[in-house]
Amino acid sequence: MELASFLQILDSTVRLATPLLFACIAGLYSERSGVFDIGLEGKMLVAAFAAASASYATGNVWIGTAAGIGAALLFAAIHGLASITFRGNQLISGVAINFLASGLTVVLGSTWFKLGGQTPALTDGARFADITLPFARPATESLSGVGFVSGFYSHVISGHSILVYVALLLVPATWWLLYRTRFGLRLRAVGENPAAVDTAGVSVVALRYSAVAITGLLCGLAGAYMSMGLSAGFLREMTAGRGYIALAALIFAKWRPWYALAACMLFGLLDAVAIRFQNIDIGLLVIPVQFTQALPYILTVIILAGFVGKAIPPRAGGEPYVKER
Repeated sequence: MELASFLQILDSTVRLATPLLFACIAGLYSERSGVFDIGLEGKMLVAAFAAASASYATGNVWIGTAAGIGAALLFAAIHGLASITFRGNQLISGVAINFLASGLTVVLGSTWFKLGGQTPALTDGARFADITLPFARPATESLSGVGFVSGFYSHVISGHSILVYVALLLVPATWWLLYRTRFGLRLRAVGENPAAVDTAGVSVVALRYSAVAITGLLCGLAGAYMSMGLSAGFLREMTAGRGYIALAALIFAKWRPWYALAACMLFGLLDAVAIRFQNIDIGLLVIPVQFTQALPYILTVIILAGFVGKAIPPRAGGEPYVKER
């Protein structure tokens, strides 16, 4: 494989892994606190729609981002209310959020824009612009005669929107917050033994709502990136199961930030390969494009089937806490 093609695949890997990484870390906060959240997909979808709609109406990408975060936080509050305050089934609440987001975005999109559930194309001012880092070569410059290190810096590390770098910095920030701060210690403890946390005088409800709010914030960023960074507007069902893939990556990563980064990059690489290569000819056999497009989802099933037993979730996960009197 030529260097240019290899670097282009790596560049696409980073771009495609970014929404997965946001959603995966979002799920990590929620599930570490003991609140399972299958509704990552729905929160990403409604955030993508709200972000694209607000950005198209105002022409301001940051207003669009705020709208996306606000929409995801609203859905996160619904999930928190159902699963924490009313002690409902967390899995059913998450599925309901996904159904609600799927239907609501189509209805509102068709009503507002008359485009079959999608938003009009966003112009440059309403989208995230790519950032060229210092000493990086222009993206349009040929890679002929360029070494791997220079090409990797210029065409893989440089040239992304600001949310890509936020997602990458989120990994060490999450590790530090979970393992080096009092809040992280309490958050992990409430997912393992909420009764002990309550006995220590710390509010289990407040901690879980904090985790759910962080989940909504990060899902909002994931959705905003999808409609204003990865694409030029909202498309019907544009998340395409990425919320579920993020959950699979979270299980594969065993609820650890650095492993989550590796898992999301793996899924992003498979997605990039599927987009880059159509029909793969390996001699006697031609692998159709449908197979390569299905690879991320096939891997999701394999991971869920092969690693659920080995990856032990937080012990109090999925169980509503009832304070003893």
